[in-house]
Amino acid sequence: MKKLHILILLSILPVSISVEAQYYPTSTWETKSPKELGFNESKLQDFIEYVNENEYSGEKDLRIAILKGFSREPFHEIVGPTKKRGGPAGMIIKNGYIVAQWGDIDRVDMTFSVTKSYLSTMAGLAYDRGMIDVTQPVSKWVWDGTFAGAHNSKITWHHLLNQSSDWYGNLFGMYDWADRPPREGGIDDWRNRKLNEPGSFYKYNDVRVNVLAYSLLHVWRKPLPQVLKEHIMDPIGASTTWRWYGYSTSFVDVDGIKMQSVSGGGHSGGGVFISARDHARFGLLFARKGKWEDQQLISEDWITKSRQPSEANPVYGYMWWLSKEGRQWEGWGDHIYYGAGFGGNYVIADDQNDLVVVFRWLEPNMLKPAMEMLGEAIK
Repeated sequence: MKKLHILILLSILPVSISVEAQYYPTSTWETKSPKELGFNESKLQDFIEYVNENEYSGEKDLRIAILKGFSREPFHEIVGPTKKRGGPAGMIIKNGYIVAQWGDIDRVDMTFSVTKSYLSTMAGLAYDRGMIDVTQPVSKWVWDGTFAGAHNSKITWHHLLNQSSDWYGNLFGMYDWADRPPREGGIDDWRNRKLNEPGSFYKYNDVRVNVLAYSLLHVWRKPLPQVLKEHIMDPIGASTTWRWYGYSTSFVDVDGIKMQSVSGGGHSGGGVFISARDHARFGLLFARKGKWEDQQLISEDWITKSRQPSEANPVYGYMWWLSKEGRQWEGWGDHIYYGAGFGGNYVIADDQNDLVVVFRWLEPNMLKPAMEMLGEAIK
């Protein structure tokens, strides 16, 4: 009977269960072997060999690559900084640890439209602080004529963020209609086109993205690179090597101070210049739903909004691409989302599996097979 009493007593005592805290990199970044983190080492090595063999086929001199890639655009010119690129590089982060890396992960390179995901984050920080309401017309905040007229005055932050605004006009000497024009027609057709109701039509357009950056500059009233550094990059331990540029033509007056309005991409130069390692930290922040250690740097509410399929494009959110419909990779769920840029630059976040993948200079049509190979290495 004594044994029975002892067993009953032990069964009602509180049990303390140790839960291992999530690992976050500090000034150093720990590595774990693929086997420790559940990867098939042989298949992972095949994946790394594959991405190294499938380097972006464009020129390493990115001025040439840009001019060739956007040669159809009338009046196109490079007005922001550019930089010769390096070779293939990238990282895989699992449970916060480096499980694989290839190439020069500390080299700073242009990242083109991955910049848009950083710009979206600037809007998210403003949203979290009550500085903007995404449902409201941007003209309530920016009343200098940028959103004048019956059409532009209807445009909300939501429309700018999901690229369905159809904003028209000229910003920093660039016309909206001259950015990625249709295959058919000519200049007269493009500039005299019928406008689409804001929210009804998706168009990937860097002039309109730059309108968003310009608008956020007037909300924050300080350069967006400073906002990014203070609220995101410093707290996540990023290096001091990254930069975010605009154009030689995009300096504006804010509160009597000359500031540069940054660009949301690099096809006229500028945008974010960054290393694969710093990209990976940024990706880890999103894979951890905006939390870094004990700080919620950006709200889960904003991340949820960012990942909602747009009304005009079900595979696009707030400047993040979504793994939906035709953009899904076999073996991966529809919860994946990622930033993507010209030349094969990608930052991929998987919050369900605590996984981040960064690619630099991967031939773009090889992304799908590469991710499917990686999926096989994780099984």
